[in-house]
Amino acid sequence: MAYILCIETATEVCSVALFKNDTLLHLKEIKDGNRHANELTILIQKVMNSADISLNKLDAVAVSKGPGSYTGLRVGVSTAKGICYTLQKPLIAINTLQSIANQFIEDNPTYSGLICPMIDARRMEVYTAIFDINGNLKTPTEAKIIHENSFDEILLSNKIAFIGNGHEKCKPMLQHVNAEFYSIVCSAKGIGKLAYSKYLENKFEDVAYFEPYYLKDFVGTKPRKN
Repeated sequence: MAYILCIETATEVCSVALFKNDTLLHLKEIKDGNRHANELTILIQKVMNSADISLNKLDAVAVSKGPGSYTGLRVGVSTAKGICYTLQKPLIAINTLQSIANQFIEDNPTYSGLICPMIDARRMEVYTAIFDINGNLKTPTEAKIIHENSFDEILLSNKIAFIGNGHEKCKPMLQHVNAEFYSIVCSAKGIGKLAYSKYLENKFEDVAYFEPYYLKDFVGTKPRKN
């Protein structure tokens, strides 16, 4: 039996879940991209209190590693590493796009096409990849600028479910009979089963050296001079 704490902060949703093996026990989340640093530890405590389990009873901590929001990823990963380092627990990292795809697969067991999770980047750019219905990666994870012909070749012979917080801005351009769109909120509940599989295989990260998967370099904005 394994208790795994799952942390998801790669998008505007700050989400925490506790799993017993691959079964979800408790989930707490808020949708406010500017409050992750303030809310994450509170959500963790609420989840653990709901389960009446202390942090030192955890068997592992799993975190969404990216791609996604630079600031959000830093908050989630640093918190996960802090728990693991302090309590000497193993750290599990899950690709955020794979987590979103896995969540869709669990919620739509009869779906038979490809799955394209999209995480909003800047302007018409998204972080994306394509998965099959078994969660296998079919195309590399990339930062992709979306235009009306972006997926034409694949859509000719495959149905694709576009999901994630980046799909809304792409929807007007991807008008194809095989293009379907689903509203899926990025959540820690999509991490659990993937994390448990890695736990069974002892696929852990080096807590001291693990860093988020940013995919792109951070580009900040310079403050305006008065």
